Amino acid sequence: MKYVLVIGDGMADNPVPELGGVTPLEYAKIPALDALASAGVMGGAKNCPDGLPPGSDTAILSIFGCDPRVCYTGRAPLEAAATGIKLSAGDIAYRCNMVTYEDVDAPFGEKRILSHSAGSIEGEQSAELVRALFADPTFKAAADKAGVIVYPAESFRHIALQRGADGSGMVLSPPHNFLGDKIGGILPTGSANAAVLRELMELSHVFLDRHPLNERRRAEGKLPANGIWFWAEGTAVELPSFTEHYGKTGGVISAVPLCHGIAALVGLERIYVDGATGELDTNYEGKVDAALEVLKAHDFVALHVEAPDECTHNGDLPGKLEAIERLDSRVIAPLVAKLGAAGYDYRLLVLSDHKTLTSTRGHDGDPVPFVLYDSREDRATGLTYREIDGEKGELIDPGVQLMARLFEQN
Repeated sequence: MKYVLVIGDGMADNPVPELGGVTPLEYAKIPALDALASAGVMGGAKNCPDGLPPGSDTAILSIFGCDPRVCYTGRAPLEAAATGIKLSAGDIAYRCNMVTYEDVDAPFGEKRILSHSAGSIEGEQSAELVRALFADPTFKAAADKAGVIVYPAESFRHIALQRGADGSGMVLSPPHNFLGDKIGGILPTGSANAAVLRELMELSHVFLDRHPLNERRRAEGKLPANGIWFWAEGTAVELPSFTEHYGKTGGVISAVPLCHGIAALVGLERIYVDGATGELDTNYEGKVDAALEVLKAHDFVALHVEAPDECTHNGDLPGKLEAIERLDSRVIAPLVAKLGAAGYDYRLLVLSDHKTLTSTRGHDGDPVPFVLYDSREDRATGLTYREIDGEKGELIDPGVQLMARLFEQN
């Protein structure tokens, strides 16, 4: 028996007026997902526990059977683990996004944040800019004084590490939840260390705003990466062994560090696919092929698609619909066909980790629909893969119980 998990990040939503009052999952053409829903088990899963921030960090921990109420220390340490960054006692890890502030002549706190990803900046340019920033004498002196170093990544998602820091009382905000807002009310606050981070963010804007690469981006009609944003702070984390817990081995296919970091911490193989971008143009076919390769040697594979979430954060409703339809036609349909052609008996779990709302461009912790399909049976329910049909089935709360359901262990 083979076990497959597919996560369509942020594809669940609430009804959208522009779509006639239905959700993107209801509006999109997803025949492969609907076929699974009709033949399998539909239900809902609450992956984001109340009292914790709703997001992929808490949600995907839950999906992998790691109770975030017990093990969650913040998102950044999970992402740091993807590249082997080790945190010691007294260290704080941060996500260090490349972001876009509006081009207006105004005090720093009066500017609005336009993009949490600097317009989905290309990886090479993002790494070049953050390296240049941390090498600038003025910024470097301030960063050294604060004990902050950066680990550049080939995307807008860098990791910063602060040695010997005090995170008590600090309040940091996820930038994707405040797009279009003035930043004065969402800059780091609550402690002396927060003031240090705020100063670094303002200094970064001074340096990056007129960097030649950003001037070139503006000339090309692209958003500049004219700032950094610290958030998702956390301390060292340990997660339970996936194999010891479930008795299965496997791998995780994703374009985002969070998923690879969780994989590293639970002892699953990290699978990198050429052309996997975390955006709408990702290499769907390469991910499917990689999943089949994993299953040749292991019991379990997880395949994560980031595009629905990113499109929603970017306010791109047509893009979200396209991302959902591509997941259906270029992941689910060929995956099911190839699993069948390989002669496998298999169980396939498909779900959104959390809702990402078109109305706010932010995350929501409400239950999301899941479908659990077993190739050995056809339940012929006639249901489709949408939120309202997920509500007709069992609610898995907390969502940490769902992985055991995939493995028929509860």
